[in-house]
Amino acid sequence: MPAAKKKTATATASARIHDTFIVGAGISGLAAAIKLREAGLHDFRIIEQAARVGGTWRENTYPGCGCDVPSALYSYSFFPSSKWSRLFAKQPEILRYLEEVSDTLGITPLIEFDTALENAAWDDTRHVWVLDTSRGRYLARTVIFATGPITEAQVPALPGLDGFTGDMFHSARWNHDLDLTGKRVAVIGTGASAIQFVPEIQPKVKSLLVFQRTAPWVLPKPDLPLGDTAKQVIERLPVIQRGWRQAVAGSLNAINFGLRNPGVLKPVSAAARQLLRLQIRDEGLRRAVTPDFTLGCKRILFANNYYPALQADNTTLIPHGLVGVEGNTVVAANGERHEVDVIIWGTGFEVSHPPIGRRVVNANGDRLSALWQSGSPEAYLGATMEDVPNAFLVLGPNVLVYDSFIGLAEAQLGYIVDGLRQIKAGGISKLTIRPDVLRAHNEKVQRHLQTTVFNSGGCRSYYLDQNGRNFAAWPWSLAALRQRLSRFSLDDYDVLREVAQR
Repeated sequence: MPAAKKKTATATASARIHDTFIVGAGISGLAAAIKLREAGLHDFRIIEQAARVGGTWRENTYPGCGCDVPSALYSYSFFPSSKWSRLFAKQPEILRYLEEVSDTLGITPLIEFDTALENAAWDDTRHVWVLDTSRGRYLARTVIFATGPITEAQVPALPGLDGFTGDMFHSARWNHDLDLTGKRVAVIGTGASAIQFVPEIQPKVKSLLVFQRTAPWVLPKPDLPLGDTAKQVIERLPVIQRGWRQAVAGSLNAINFGLRNPGVLKPVSAAARQLLRLQIRDEGLRRAVTPDFTLGCKRILFANNYYPALQADNTTLIPHGLVGVEGNTVVAANGERHEVDVIIWGTGFEVSHPPIGRRVVNANGDRLSALWQSGSPEAYLGATMEDVPNAFLVLGPNVLVYDSFIGLAEAQLGYIVDGLRQIKAGGISKLTIRPDVLRAHNEKVQRHLQTTVFNSGGCRSYYLDQNGRNFAAWPWSLAALRQRLSRFSLDDYDVLREVAQR
């Protein structure tokens, strides 16, 4: 812990105290507001740092951006849509869907846009959160941090970047004003974003260098367009969409079973290797793109056009990481040097330490990001953290299941809103997860993760933080997670009621 403690925030006595404050209007923040209203809890505020809803689907606009979970499941259970144009929707369609949900269900007028959270500190004297924003200070009895795990673009600090005179940007900050036609382009990284935008830019550029530090598993994507007839049938017969949603959920549950039991994935891995022989003609390239770890250890990627783009005449795969830049020359780990006009970072996001930690101060006066510098983030059911009273994370540590983030957020928000309802009904002024409950939960989670493919599959994935600890995955089934989130138990928490303060 840091040696110096920050002073506990002191709230202004005259300021109005709201019951709940929601930070973020992405998929989680919108669902939080909807579920609060469904529970009869109306005294809440929502802030969003941007000018529109959408979260990651607002920020990521790179060519080819889309979801790798079918649209039938990557949508709210309470707001099915018959408008999807494909089995797997693209970014513009997902963003329009989220805006439609927000507008139709009356959430948009409740959101304070262009309002960024700058600091959130617990006032242990009055048992309120003091929230400093770009538009002023607010007070709230409880807070839902719905800022999401995929928000902070990550660019490695490499020698020579300051001297690069060409254009350079991260995929999450795509420069749409730059025409890539005829440019010599280096793409750094071969993760989920890169495999989507590489095929889109390859036909335009003069030359394309793809720097691959670790070969990912890329499987065919069973994507199809949905014409007007299909949309009309889905709209008229909702049972078809429900069946579609259940079928997709069943498929993902089967994948989850394999991730928890890596031996089951060995035949799948063998079949995927054989498929590569059909997809990649050149033996050297095929060897370079063949992963050396068990399928599922890193995120499984789905694409039909990525391997064809790698085999194009103007594309060169460099199966090494980028280690430096000298002028306009990029230098690979094997010593290869290439002069380029543009560098595009497909290097993902800072996910091991939730970015919201830089803005949150706990009951002891410690900033969460400072605590996490020497340790790993921990939460109970991905929602509540030690010494952070009356506050909830959505999609926090160790709640990730291979499924729709929207479905996970809905399940977790059911738990959170149940907790908020009990806080209000029970006159609770301070509720904090018990340290022994948190410790026992996380010890069990980490013990069971050891046999999953994430920990035993032979790779170094972003699921593991700098301490080698799996901060992300849930080691059991989605059904088990939903069961644990089905009821908020006050027995797991230290509770102080308002009457006790009189």
